[in-house]
Amino acid sequence: MHAPSLFTSRRTASEGSAPGSPPGAGQGQEFRRLILPHLDGAYDLARYLTRDPVLSEDVVQDAMLRAFRAFGQFRGTSARAWLFAIVRNCCRTAQARGRAGLTLVVADDSEAHAATEQADPAPNPEEAVSRQSDIERVRAAIEAIPEPFREAVVLRDLEDLSYAEIAEVTGVPVGTVMSRLSRGRGLLAKALLPEANAESDQSRSVK
Repeated sequence: MHAPSLFTSRRTASEGSAPGSPPGAGQGQEFRRLILPHLDGAYDLARYLTRDPVLSEDVVQDAMLRAFRAFGQFRGTSARAWLFAIVRNCCRTAQARGRAGLTLVVADDSEAHAATEQADPAPNPEEAVSRQSDIERVRAAIEAIPEPFREAVVLRDLEDLSYAEIAEVTGVPVGTVMSRLSRGRGLLAKALLPEANAESDQSRSVK
């Protein structure tokens, strides 16, 4: 799923009216080149964190404005990680203001977008219902994972960030990222594969 089109027009207005000392023309072009391609990912991340599509729009709008104002200070190697860290902080600010709880969820955005780009024929109604059921099941399973592990799973397995990028976004060591991801994947597998887990537990009890 792409960020709403309203971001384009609102972002343009923000660039022209941002108070303070915004980047110059050259930096503005670099901002468009390095940051704007990650707008969809920023919106998706905000949705995962807030569980509120409307609030996500506000969060991303705030994050993009902050990123634009601070772009002259960007010295990182990953523009995407830098932007995602700002989005994450904006989500935390929204939580602190009592506007929303912070819970990571998964949506079918990336899968649906990838599916539309493939040449495969559209699924029949029965397949569509089954696919939607699977998506809802995965979403519910990720929602049930404790927050630090959900965050690692979403950033790595849905947004495809590297361990180093996730460490930059979350502010924890790479080793912690790997530990959280491993734990999150284990919890997710346990939730999604109950039959396999039951058989494994049964085989251990027999031994």
